[in-house]
Amino acid sequence: MKSINASRRVFLRTSSLLGALVPTAAPFALNLAAMGSAAAQSASDYRALVCLFMFGGNDSGNMVVATDPSSWDEYTRMRTGGMRLGMPGSDNGLLPINAATPQAGRSFALHPSMIDAKASFDAGNTAIIANVGPLIVPTTRAEYRDRSVPLPPNLFSHNDQQSTWQTHLPEGAQYGWGGRMGDLLASMNQIGTFTCISASGNAVWVSGENTVQFRVNANGSSAIGGLDGSLFGSSRGSSDFRYFLTRPHANLLEESHASVTRRSLDAQALLNESMLPVDAVDPVPTLPNGQANGVARQLQTVARIIGARSALGVRRQVFFVSFGGFDTHSNQPGTHANLMAQLSQALAYFNQVMASPQVNAANEATLFTASDFGRTLTSNGDGTDHGWGAHHFISGGAVRGGDIYGRFPSTAQDNDDYVGNGRLLPELSVDQYGGTLARWFGVSESELDDIFPSLGNFGSRDLGFMRT
Repeated sequence: MKSINASRRVFLRTSSLLGALVPTAAPFALNLAAMGSAAAQSASDYRALVCLFMFGGNDSGNMVVATDPSSWDEYTRMRTGGMRLGMPGSDNGLLPINAATPQAGRSFALHPSMIDAKASFDAGNTAIIANVGPLIVPTTRAEYRDRSVPLPPNLFSHNDQQSTWQTHLPEGAQYGWGGRMGDLLASMNQIGTFTCISASGNAVWVSGENTVQFRVNANGSSAIGGLDGSLFGSSRGSSDFRYFLTRPHANLLEESHASVTRRSLDAQALLNESMLPVDAVDPVPTLPNGQANGVARQLQTVARIIGARSALGVRRQVFFVSFGGFDTHSNQPGTHANLMAQLSQALAYFNQVMASPQVNAANEATLFTASDFGRTLTSNGDGTDHGWGAHHFISGGAVRGGDIYGRFPSTAQDNDDYVGNGRLLPELSVDQYGGTLARWFGVSESELDDIFPSLGNFGSRDLGFMRT
């Protein structure tokens, strides 16, 4: 009986928090007030953080490439035949970038498909973080091989590493670090329902312990079917169905369910009425194959919601967008080129639409990329296999762009940057990456250690890529 009562308490707590649409919703406000977030008490501006997740494990070694002679020679030795990208400096080859902070003897370029990303990097709107991945403590190759330090569980497993990137724990975790930031800062929002939003289905990254993620699509919030128009040929059917779902109940559990439904319907109506119309924001760009960019379409939805921030009464929001296809064990050259074109275009679109007069959030919204893991520098002939460390992009007006943060690893396989089979050993941790973003977002120093449990194990708590 004890476990049943505990589950009931969790259900009631969640239902009381879901979609509190007015600031006077006592259970919601009191719960967040008890958390005592110093940042929530002092900040008065708007900020949005957007996670762009690449499912399958992006081959970042083909996304950002070291092109100095020794690095390029090693790259071409390991990536033979069709796996090799175009030669640096050629008309159809890699796209050189000049980092604001030189790394001695090194030069770098982006994948040939990333023309828009190069322009964004050159303009100072986008930065690169080198060789980041899940770590519990700083780890050397010898320590990894000896298992003499704690390591993230189930390395190289898709499901577990997707979860570890988003939550610090393997598959089965319930709360992500985006959602936990939402827990701390949702009290800044008049309407807590719109704190954590996914435009890409259910996502653990935006799941908080007290803040429930709100899922949207290109049309806004999904409606419950059958509540409008006729139902089963009856003009009264929809109204009767609505009454059945939302009518008050004497039974506590039945009333809790109806209350959640009522608040969900109110939230759906409010969001769909408040968010900017599709034709009020920049149109979604088209890929070379003539199809609309699906990631940019999700970002368009995000932009329409951010553009309604005043109407929705929000000052802190986290968003999740994603796309897949990155598990490139085979057919990588063509597949990865298409994925890089989509990513590049999406990064440029994000900066464009955030800077538009309708949205006007160029300095208030930041996008960062994440993925299961990087991939092996060595080729299996037609693709690459599961790796560990990877390079990622951060984009937005608040980013110190045009630079590479972190030491770019050597391309030579036989040094301490690799743990074997061409797998990069991360030098920077996800905790440091996320902690830098969270500090900009408004999370206090003491709260950072609650959200990022391993952050204190690393010397640098701020990687410096965000403007204060």
